[in-house]
Amino acid sequence: MNLMDPIYRIYKWILWRSIKKKEMPQHIGVIIDGNRRFAKEKGLNAWDGHKIGAQKINDVLDWCWEAGIKVVTIYSFSTENFDRPEKEVKEIMKIAKAKFEEILEDMRIHQHKVRVKAIGRLYLLPDSVKEAIQKAEESTEDYDQHFLNVAIGYGGRAEIVDAFKKIAKEVLSGQMTPEEINEGVIATNLYTAGLPDPDLIIRTSGEERLSGFLLWQAAYSELFFCDVYWPDFRKIDLLRAIRTFQRRARRFGQ
Repeated sequence: MNLMDPIYRIYKWILWRSIKKKEMPQHIGVIIDGNRRFAKEKGLNAWDGHKIGAQKINDVLDWCWEAGIKVVTIYSFSTENFDRPEKEVKEIMKIAKAKFEEILEDMRIHQHKVRVKAIGRLYLLPDSVKEAIQKAEESTEDYDQHFLNVAIGYGGRAEIVDAFKKIAKEVLSGQMTPEEINEGVIATNLYTAGLPDPDLIIRTSGEERLSGFLLWQAAYSELFFCDVYWPDFRKIDLLRAIRTFQRRARRFGQ
């Protein structure tokens, strides 16, 4: 046993007591970052870091559900990530396929009634991944207690462009006039239509930028940057992020 384990448990208990009776975020977005740097420091291949990071998602979802968080959006793979080395991209796609297939048999998903949805330009993904996504979405489409969005092949600017393309088609077909376009119309054409905007966005690895994540939806999100690589993310890191969220005065520009 690590000598720090008792201290960690006490600190985790103190954190939980300090936040559990206060307002929880409805929707948390997570930019998972640092898998490759974690792997490099451990002397592993980059995709081994991604595999370990993929397993960490299970833990974080359990912690979020325990805290009563209804919506979680995970930023797993951006449109820019396709420019990484071919071998790494192929291995990431294998991991993604396996994780979506895992959902079919994951009792935690079904016990918590989690509706799973992939968001992004899914046509860019390999057919095997798209098939796994379709099966995962179909198996959870009737659930409405929790929501898990997986941003894969995703870009925030691309999402806005795609939304405007859909709106433009409605205008050209006469279903809408340009004067009718407003923030609500745009929101209903985003990938996350029907869900609340994220209250809190967490990014790991020490980087302090959104990197295109939910650019429209994040206008009033609280941001928390965590100086640990994603595979090393702990429950206390999530609890600290929630505590930071609770301490901020959210005025929404008012």
